[in-house]
Amino acid sequence: MTHMPREPEAFSEQVVYILRRHFPDKEVTLAGPMDLYLDGRHLGLNNLYRMVLSSPERGVEIVEDFLDQLLEGDDLANISISYSLAKSRIMPRIQPNSIFEQLEREQVAYLPFVNDTSILYVIDMPRMTVSITIEQMLSWGITIDDVDTVARENLAKYQPELKLQIIEARDGGRAAIFNMQDGYDAARLLLSTLYTRLAPEFKGNFYVAAPARDMFMAISCGPGTFVEKLQHRVATDYKRLPYPISSDLFLVTQDGVAGTRAA
Repeated sequence: MTHMPREPEAFSEQVVYILRRHFPDKEVTLAGPMDLYLDGRHLGLNNLYRMVLSSPERGVEIVEDFLDQLLEGDDLANISISYSLAKSRIMPRIQPNSIFEQLEREQVAYLPFVNDTSILYVIDMPRMTVSITIEQMLSWGITIDDVDTVARENLAKYQPELKLQIIEARDGGRAAIFNMQDGYDAARLLLSTLYTRLAPEFKGNFYVAAPARDMFMAISCGPGTFVEKLQHRVATDYKRLPYPISSDLFLVTQDGVAGTRAA
């Protein structure tokens, strides 16, 4: 069997079956559609479900790989890593504040951001990322501002030659897309050089759509019909894609990034 059930309840039951088959020593309890507890820790399945829907022919393979990486990440989280080894691998991730339904806010390193999101920090490993905890940060003797500075510097160096695609709409709107598919497309909203790089394309301020982790689209602030059309697409992608971030647009100015509601 390579396909997973499409019905949420049946999907969740199949995930539990796969977990118990591959990891019989783990305690798994199904709490409801798209929710289970793994060794007492809550695990939401919405992202996994969306990943499977995007490639249904590889459903079981995607689930097995996801669970392998999840449990491997748990093992790595329990290993003490020195700051000298971790420093070059610290990266930022923009997450919706709903992430704190699965993570303990008091235990992970984060900074509040705009549009009901926060910046979390991870150690980028070859097959996965591991969230940086407050305990880890304190053991390294650094502050959250230190982590943020290092993460942004690493992000800038991660793939310095970004491939930028410019799209011109008939109504005069413009869009610019980064599509590196490296897990940090949306996080590039945090680049300190973003305004300098893109402002000439938009003759000043611009919006950025980051509906999901692997999506980044900068768009012109007008005309209104163009912005509305893309806003609708962003809302659709936010509901459809795995690792959703925000259905709102972010306003990028020379002074920094603002949420469009506040702006």
